[in-house]
Amino acid sequence: MSLAIRVIPCLDVADGRVVKGVNFQNLRDAGDPVELAARYYEQGADELTFLDVTATVEGRATTYDMVRRTAEQVFIPLTVGGGVRSSDDVARLLASGADKVGVNSAAIARPELIGEISERFGDQVLVLSLDVKRSPRTASGFVVTTHGGRTETDLDALAWAARAVKLGAGELLVNSIDADGTRQGFDLELVTAMRDVSSAPVIASGGAGSVDDFAPAVAAGADAVLAASVFHDGLMTIGNVKAALHTAGAPVRQ
Repeated sequence: MSLAIRVIPCLDVADGRVVKGVNFQNLRDAGDPVELAARYYEQGADELTFLDVTATVEGRATTYDMVRRTAEQVFIPLTVGGGVRSSDDVARLLASGADKVGVNSAAIARPELIGEISERFGDQVLVLSLDVKRSPRTASGFVVTTHGGRTETDLDALAWAARAVKLGAGELLVNSIDADGTRQGFDLELVTAMRDVSSAPVIASGGAGSVDDFAPAVAAGADAVLAASVFHDGLMTIGNVKAALHTAGAPVRQ
């Protein structure tokens, strides 16, 4: 039997609060992260992802406390990303209750970090987060960005993803900045392209607007689907998404 498609709510956190915007801009308050995590757990979420979008040194203590409080009442895998620069950062997050850790900018700056983390903790702990924009400057037409999508690198997104998997990334969280918050559907071309270059699981992120948007992402090659504002704003529940996926023939955990 095929592995179940995971449905993952994402909580972008700044200063201890969940925030959401469009194309990573104009962030607005969306609630308390621990309360939202508990709600999504009750709805049947398969995993939860926390992304510290400010990730300042001062905010890191807040993140540890948030992860600890969440892990005490939510018994599904927690992925935490933002501001992770060393394997010791990963150790502290795991000790606080995280199950996986997302890395982005630090891995771009020093790719060796990927191997250091996967060798110390296992590749199943490491999620490479890719904030991707369309760009004519790269061979694939997709470029990796940093700093919440504000800074374009010179990295071709597909080449970087393939390299990162070889270095030890256990999973790819592929977020389309062009689609982020638009509720116009996932970037299916990007999902398919990532599936083609990655032997690791691919999480599709960015653009979900209705329950009908998720099955096409799975058909394009996603092993998991991630969304934020549509859950925060109550436009749909985890159960609604799983029902739509099931109707479309995708295996889900009921």
